[in-house]
Amino acid sequence: MKKIITGVAGFIGFHIAKYYLEHGDTIVGIDNLNDYYNPTLKEARLCQLNNYNNFNFHKIDIVDKKEIDTIFKKESPEYVIHLAAQAGVRYSLQNPYAYIDSNITGFMNILEACRYNPVEHLVFASSSSVYGANTRMPFSVNHNVDHPLSLYAATKKSNELMAHAYSYLYDIPISGLRFFTVYGPWGRPDMALFIFTQKILAGERIDVFNNGKHKRDFTYIDDIVEGVVRVTANIAKTNEAWDSDNPDPATSQAPYRLYNIGNNSPVELMYFIELIEKNLNKKAEKNYLSLQPGDVPETYANVDALIDYVGYSPSTPIESGIENFIKWYKDYYKV
Repeated sequence: MKKIITGVAGFIGFHIAKYYLEHGDTIVGIDNLNDYYNPTLKEARLCQLNNYNNFNFHKIDIVDKKEIDTIFKKESPEYVIHLAAQAGVRYSLQNPYAYIDSNITGFMNILEACRYNPVEHLVFASSSSVYGANTRMPFSVNHNVDHPLSLYAATKKSNELMAHAYSYLYDIPISGLRFFTVYGPWGRPDMALFIFTQKILAGERIDVFNNGKHKRDFTYIDDIVEGVVRVTANIAKTNEAWDSDNPDPATSQAPYRLYNIGNNSPVELMYFIELIEKNLNKKAEKNYLSLQPGDVPETYANVDALIDYVGYSPSTPIESGIENFIKWYKDYYKV
């Protein structure tokens, strides 16, 4: 099978591409290698992927419609896994237009490319951030998500709406994946696990927001990969029982589905930090701060839809996941 993966040099894109390459699929990778975080790590991931003969990389921006159209027309992929996006809740407060360009215009270009170059299945990355002001736990794909607390979350909610419209209008099978705090080897340097590890090793104080009262449904990268692979193979179908008088947000009369991919087990931030300290054998100096604008105090994924439709539930314990990350970090940075 030939698959286009956007954001292929990113954390999740790299791991998913590596899985498919090892299983014999042809991967056409797209990434602009931007400097949202140090591109050296992206280049190192890409270097590993380039070792596979069945990998073909294009350094382009998804905002460039002409280039996207050219690649889709030339490659004629059966599947598209769209992961390229401007990430980060906090960065959206500083540079909002980057989110409109990449997450709205860029996603529009992918949808149009799938419209004119029909694919068997388009799978795209949404985010747990869409739950916003919701406090009913665990978060379910059947819940309303009309109250985002950041522009990043709003763009991801917009992606879900845009995808549904295209699925309905052009009969494109589309599945959206709401990822819950992904972590693991080769992770993003702008996320807590990476930042905490780096600063603790350097003897620097770490910022602990919400006075350490955060809870996150940390999801290990291997579980994310397994979930994405299963969803991609399970092509979205119409829900024959969908009721327009009582509409289910996660399914449709169109071939459209939404899934949470989370560990279904929230972890307190202070325990998260304790595990990092334990694996580094070094205590952290902590700077306690209030809740940041746009942030939410807790995330917790209901994964019933994932279990029902693809037969899978993430299960890697946080203890194992952090241990694996610390081992990778020490090896990669020669600590």
